[in-house]
Amino acid sequence: MGDMFRSEEMALCQMFIQPEAAYTSVSELGETGCVQFRDLNSNVNAFQRKFVTEVRRCDELERKIRYIEAEIKKDGIVLQDILDDIPRAPNPREIIDLEAHLEKTENEILELAQNEVNLKSNYLELTELRKVLENTQGFFSDQEVLNLDSSNRGPNAVEEVGPQNRGRLGFVAGVINRERVFAFERMLWRISRGNVFLKRSDLDDPLNDPQTGHPIYKTVFVAFFQGEQLKNRIKKVCTGFHASMYPCPSSHTEREEMVKGVRTRLEDLKLVLSQTEDHRSRVLATVSKNLPSWSIMVKKMKAIYHTLNLFNMDVTKKCLIGECWVPTKDLPVVQKALSDGSAAVGSTIPSFLNVIDTNEQPPTFNRTNKFTRGFQNLIDAYGVASYREANPALYTCITFPFLFAVMFGDLGHGLILTLFGAWMVIYEKGLQRKKAGEIWNIFFGGRYIILLMGLFSCYTGFVYNDIFSKSMNVFGSTWKIRYNTSTVEDNTVLQISPNHSTYGVYPIGLDPIWQLAGNKIIFLNTYKMKLSIIIGVAHMIFGVCMSVVNFVHFKRYASIVLEFLPQILFLLLLFGYMVFMMFFKWVKYNPKTAFQPDTPGCAPSVLIMFINMMLFKSTPALEGCDEYMFPAQPVVQQIFVFIGLLCIPWMLLGKPLYIKFTRKNKVHAKHNGDLTGNIELAEGETPIPTSLDEADHSGGAGGHDDEPMSEIYIHQAIHTIEYVLSTISHTASYLRLWALSLAHAQLSEVLWNMVLSMGLKSSDYTGAITLYFIFGAWCLFTLAILVMMEGLSAFLHTLRLHWVEFMSKFYEGLGYAFQPFSFKAILDGEEEE
Repeated sequence: MGDMFRSEEMALCQMFIQPEAAYTSVSELGETGCVQFRDLNSNVNAFQRKFVTEVRRCDELERKIRYIEAEIKKDGIVLQDILDDIPRAPNPREIIDLEAHLEKTENEILELAQNEVNLKSNYLELTELRKVLENTQGFFSDQEVLNLDSSNRGPNAVEEVGPQNRGRLGFVAGVINRERVFAFERMLWRISRGNVFLKRSDLDDPLNDPQTGHPIYKTVFVAFFQGEQLKNRIKKVCTGFHASMYPCPSSHTEREEMVKGVRTRLEDLKLVLSQTEDHRSRVLATVSKNLPSWSIMVKKMKAIYHTLNLFNMDVTKKCLIGECWVPTKDLPVVQKALSDGSAAVGSTIPSFLNVIDTNEQPPTFNRTNKFTRGFQNLIDAYGVASYREANPALYTCITFPFLFAVMFGDLGHGLILTLFGAWMVIYEKGLQRKKAGEIWNIFFGGRYIILLMGLFSCYTGFVYNDIFSKSMNVFGSTWKIRYNTSTVEDNTVLQISPNHSTYGVYPIGLDPIWQLAGNKIIFLNTYKMKLSIIIGVAHMIFGVCMSVVNFVHFKRYASIVLEFLPQILFLLLLFGYMVFMMFFKWVKYNPKTAFQPDTPGCAPSVLIMFINMMLFKSTPALEGCDEYMFPAQPVVQQIFVFIGLLCIPWMLLGKPLYIKFTRKNKVHAKHNGDLTGNIELAEGETPIPTSLDEADHSGGAGGHDDEPMSEIYIHQAIHTIEYVLSTISHTASYLRLWALSLAHAQLSEVLWNMVLSMGLKSSDYTGAITLYFIFGAWCLFTLAILVMMEGLSAFLHTLRLHWVEFMSKFYEGLGYAFQPFSFKAILDGEEEE
């Protein structure tokens, strides 16, 4: 039962493992996931450790698996996730077969990929040649020749001449990327001084790049020229612009025959490509069945060798020595894992585990399940608990959804949250496999929080008698009008006095008659304001009382008198008294005593009374009324304020004076050496507290007791000022419960009156059609504004009330999390990435 209230007890252990059993033993420990290893080779470079060769070998295997996986995904083959039968870490001998199989598969895929690229390159060239032959048909059929007269040097200068002049012209045909055509044409015009005639035609259908498969848009061109020297220049320009040149006969008959031959070769290449792709698909489909298992096995093996690099080899080189943190409850599990690892390889010398003493602060480990994990994450987001201090997550399971519901109280909106949370809880196994991004993971991880917030919101909505801004008359209103002249005739606004109109008390929550009352807002203001103060003071008192749990556990009994007692007295005698007077006023003043015929009301204001109490002043009462609620009230209030003020020097001087007098009777020492010994501790670690004067888990002055007395006085003064001021500010901070609850109710009412009621008020047949669309808009605004935005706002305010107002009273949060070597955590982390 104790572990529910605080983190588990940890033990620093030293394990001795035979080298032949090291791999299997660490594998068994990874399956259990209850050991956090320490690095005993922190001064050794990562590339100089014993198992660096094996780690590199695993890296190479992972590279091959990633390449094969990328090729599988490229072909659209879906890899099946392993859900139940997760393979164990492979035997080092088995990995040789896996390595050979992966090597063979990778080479085969590489060879197939290269062959496919070559075939596609050939196919692309033949396709381009076919396009050249087909598109240049129109170029040669035109009865046009170039006129190379120097008087006309335009790039497209054409003049009709006799057919006998064509034999003197040469031409170059080819294909070029479409985006390079204009630069290519300009360059040809410049090098030939306008003596090249270029004809081009854009290809409508894109071609595929054989390397990447991306579409490429190209243009067929034919450059007509005269002279061998110009021909060489044109070919150089084509090479520079990466244009592909193809042979193109000038004779129509030869071109037709060539096109037929090219089409035949293309059909043959299509068949070969199809067979190649089929063979590649069969190879990848076969590999895809085993690839997830291989990936898990390699990750586990790599994790094992990484962990073995944290071990230290003894002097005789016959034993591996490791240090680790283990929960005390799991020591038998670790010992069994070590024995199973030794038995798996038939080692004659057993591995053993020793618990060693240490002054180092252990990691914090709170064992959680799927229900409590979400609440524990909320606490750890503020700060990981110091070792063995009280864990607020246990109480947060109830207080968090309750405070949320006080702000979000609406039966309809709470039902929406409940249904959403219940859907995630009921179908959690299927939804757990869903990979929909980080936001979905956050919602799914807090599914039980959402479910409880919804259920509590339904309860508070029922108490507020509020469902989508409307009330339910479940038990029948207890407020009825009695017919008398003073109520009906002389009262224009029909104010109903409770003396003549109430018939008992509404059983649960608010009477539905308040939905029609003109002073509804005034009443809800006072009701919810008082409710928020009562809940806030009770929450803070509980937080201060929780500090006693820490004091008793760490055997710092003097702190109960020097810190807890003045803190709880200060809180109770001032703000606890104010809460008591709220209840006392409610009990004492009924409608007959509060509303006399000749006075508007004799019940005094609790707020004014509290202000007068703190300022030692009084306010004259109304005629015929008493200023105080009971005769001894002024004396009691003066005594409470005096004791409350006395608690301030009590908190300020009590602990420093105690430390000063007790220092004379003990040797001034530290756990980790002299005054500078803490430098040896790792970052974030603090000495483990063993006595009153070595740590303070109630906040403020923690960890300063070994400093000079001047520093202790300063830290205690800061702690005292912080507590006194925060008591006032934190009490006022709980008024956010009232403010957000009122805002939520008013927003809901505005949406009903300004959106949905517009459709409900229509009297003709078009109202039904209008209502259909108005109801959709109302649902959209309700979900987007009232459920999501207001829900997020209430969630953040509730989080702040727990982190600041509640946990600051007792929670230190200076620990570091227990991070065990666990295959499950490693694989889950890889999936999230």
